[in-house]
Amino acid sequence: MEAVITRPDPKIRLAEIDRAMRGRQLGQVRPLIAALLRDEPRFVDAWIAAARLEQMSGDHAAMRERLARALELAPNSPLARLLDVEALVHLGQIGDALAGLAAMESEAVSDAAWMSRLSESYTQCGAFAAAERCARAACELDPAQPAIRYNFASSLISTGKLEESEREFDRLIAQAPHDYDAYYNRATLRKQTPDDNHVAELRRMLAAPKRTRMGEVQLNYALALELENLGHYAESFEALKRGADARRAMMAYRVEGDVATMARIAEVFDAGFFASEHTRDETEGPVFVLGLPRSGTTLVDRILSAHPQIESLGELNDWPLALTGLTRGSQSKSDLVSKSAALDMHQLAADYLSRVGQRRLDYPFFIDKTPANFLYIGLIAAALPNARIIHLVRDPMDNALGMYKALFRMGYPFSYDFSDLAQYMRAKDRLMEHWRVVLPGRILDVRYEDIIADQEGQTRRLLEHVGVDWDPACLDFHTNASPTATASAAQVRQPLYASAVGRWRRYERELAPLADMLGVTP
Repeated sequence: MEAVITRPDPKIRLAEIDRAMRGRQLGQVRPLIAALLRDEPRFVDAWIAAARLEQMSGDHAAMRERLARALELAPNSPLARLLDVEALVHLGQIGDALAGLAAMESEAVSDAAWMSRLSESYTQCGAFAAAERCARAACELDPAQPAIRYNFASSLISTGKLEESEREFDRLIAQAPHDYDAYYNRATLRKQTPDDNHVAELRRMLAAPKRTRMGEVQLNYALALELENLGHYAESFEALKRGADARRAMMAYRVEGDVATMARIAEVFDAGFFASEHTRDETEGPVFVLGLPRSGTTLVDRILSAHPQIESLGELNDWPLALTGLTRGSQSKSDLVSKSAALDMHQLAADYLSRVGQRRLDYPFFIDKTPANFLYIGLIAAALPNARIIHLVRDPMDNALGMYKALFRMGYPFSYDFSDLAQYMRAKDRLMEHWRVVLPGRILDVRYEDIIADQEGQTRRLLEHVGVDWDPACLDFHTNASPTATASAAQVRQPLYASAVGRWRRYERELAPLADMLGVTP
């Protein structure tokens, strides 16, 4: 009698794949998925796992191909459809992504979890009003689910409903006292007062056992913010340093890699590069507002987008996504830099403009306010010769403190350690000086402190650089109702204030090592 060959349960095989994916063992995952799909070609979850693998590999076109097979087998799968929307966003097909979300929204009206996921996807598309709408509906359907309430409270920040957001975070903390991120987000929404703060609650939570490693970080950052609001600066900095040290200890980041990449950019994009002929796009509309985080980029974005001819698209990934899409297969950051200099600049511009075109309304000018675009100034100048480039400059100690105090959800890993901060900032200054030499007159440097001292004069200078007429609405930027999802979302809802200038002096003793690293004289 022939032996009966039995294959392992596909769900057990999928669990093995999931474990390898969580460990980012992508070389091990690919043959496992290929074998599973060969043996179980109608197993929908296997096709979804294959799509996730392509997503982790950065190949979103291949991700869509795997999802197409999953959707043939299960056309109504919310997960497959949501992942397809995510792939469309990365491919720059925002219009198609929004159409897919709108179709799902009409089907998900009684499903709280699905509605909450739709809210997250709308946020990825920059559709913040729709994100709030879905998050609100989800919370009404299932108010007892902490994750759903967290999503709702967060969506309210982007649309400027800060008081309602605080109430929702209060409710969330009552429901789920170990949701530590909620404490930090709540602390950012307003200035705390002696009569209305959460310091005692935060100290109590810090003294208790934590359920997550990030809990120590998030609670200390929240406590530091609230203590600073109350004027307890020494205690505030102690909490901040505990939080920053704990966050840095979780990272494998090495600042030397970023420093080397910036040096390589200056080496490749030299005077010879700009002396060569490049294909280009003569489009007039793009306005790039860039610089370090917490340097005033959001403030300038809000000032400019209060003008009736300028719209803000917020912080976009469209330029780096367009670039990486055309330099696929790069073996390292240095290799990517080299390949980027050899690109067809007109094609790079076309890809970028196609992506942003699906987000734009009918304004003559649009703002891409992504701070790290300072890395790509050479490419921007070559591909889009009529693009406006505005670089924000701020007192280095205030800027460093602002970054050190911010608990970024993604990116900026250099911001949690003095040495990392100083090395990154010095490297960025060297790169900016390089751009000024090889691109004379292309970059408008604007000092944050000058805006504070002379709001109208600097606003006129900004508008002249863009090429639009004066409009007094730009002086009332804080009444600009358009959504924003940056770390400065609460601050930009306020009129211009000068209290952030020289703020580092409150911590002069604690920041002395950083000042020395940056060459700042006390």
